[in-house]
Amino acid sequence: MYTPAPFRQDDLTVQHDFIRRSRLAVIVVSDGDTLDANHVPVLLDAEDGPYGTLVGHLARANPQARPRTEAIRALAVFSGPDAYVSPGWYPSKQATGKAVPTWNYVAVHAHGRLELIEDAAAKRAIVARLSELHEAGRPTPWRIEDAPPDFIDAQLAAIVGFRLRIERLEGKWKLSQNRPPEDRAGVTAALADGGAAERAVAELMAGTD
Repeated sequence: MYTPAPFRQDDLTVQHDFIRRSRLAVIVVSDGDTLDANHVPVLLDAEDGPYGTLVGHLARANPQARPRTEAIRALAVFSGPDAYVSPGWYPSKQATGKAVPTWNYVAVHAHGRLELIEDAAAKRAIVARLSELHEAGRPTPWRIEDAPPDFIDAQLAAIVGFRLRIERLEGKWKLSQNRPPEDRAGVTAALADGGAAERAVAELMAGTD
């Protein structure tokens, strides 16, 4: 990921927190001459390895889940709020006219190797953990034990678990850090008056001042 120095976010704690809040990853693998990408809910085991390990599952029919003799290189992409930035929001534009549109956003890329998991107990644990995470706070949270055992067994047979041991993490917080303080303030104020995505970017910008 192209990341100029002002936008780099190398704090592992910040990267991990972003992954936990994002939850949905785009898993990309190279398969010969083609790229295969899938949107997959994942869990982060932060203490497993120097950068953590991502865990999830795929449909068995998914090409990414086909058996391989060794782990395959993969990239997990996590995207956060993003927003268009108008040059009209820069006070400096009024003085010089030297401004063009851009886009503000945050993202984390996790590089590693995708290892498939066939063990039924391990797959059940992954499904149970994902359910507990996303059902938390509901009046009557669904649990894997709520479904008939034979039904769950059939569902588990139709999926393949995976772990992606992270070997490298890249964080990019592109939030107008390359602009003068007055321009950043102008962008933050304009975004704060926008929709939900724009307000979320404004909050991130305010947190990096």
